[in-house]
Amino acid sequence: MSASLPPLAAEDYVCEPCAMAFSETEIDEAVNIIGGLPVALREAVHAIPPGARRKRPEADVWSVAEYVCHLRDVYVGFTIRLHRVRTEDQPAFEPLFNDLRARRFRYNQCDIAATIDETAAAVAGFRDEVARMREGDWDRIGSRLPGERRTARWLVRQAMHEGVHHLGDIERFGSELLVP
Repeated sequence: MSASLPPLAAEDYVCEPCAMAFSETEIDEAVNIIGGLPVALREAVHAIPPGARRKRPEADVWSVAEYVCHLRDVYVGFTIRLHRVRTEDQPAFEPLFNDLRARRFRYNQCDIAATIDETAAAVAGFRDEVARMREGDWDRIGSRLPGERRTARWLVRQAMHEGVHHLGDIERFGSELLVP
């Protein structure tokens, strides 16, 4: 299994395109940004013509519909991961298997508006789980692969990064459509 999974971002990851540094991102800031993602997602998707929302810009790049489904699944999956880190001793996280989900669950055929609503519900659930964390919980750890120990703090930062990064992907896709 490990050969097919890319490594998780490090605790001190810096994403240049997002201008985001994990170590400089406070939990409250991340949670506030995550809270605004459903509205920003809806606006970004509505800026793209309906006929273009299911087109992949390249064979190995997801469509807008696929990104929307992925974001929903990120917040569902990370809610479960955060809960497990808080309640279990060093849990092993199930991989999300993003491309498999996109294929098997036919992301590109989704009802996009309904999926954005589901994303909003998943974000609310994630924020509810964050609210259950106590000061001593933030250094609790879990892992996905051997040697990939990540803190609860990392889970929140990574969840924020996923939302911001993929919202940027969708916005770039929309702006590329406007270029003659």
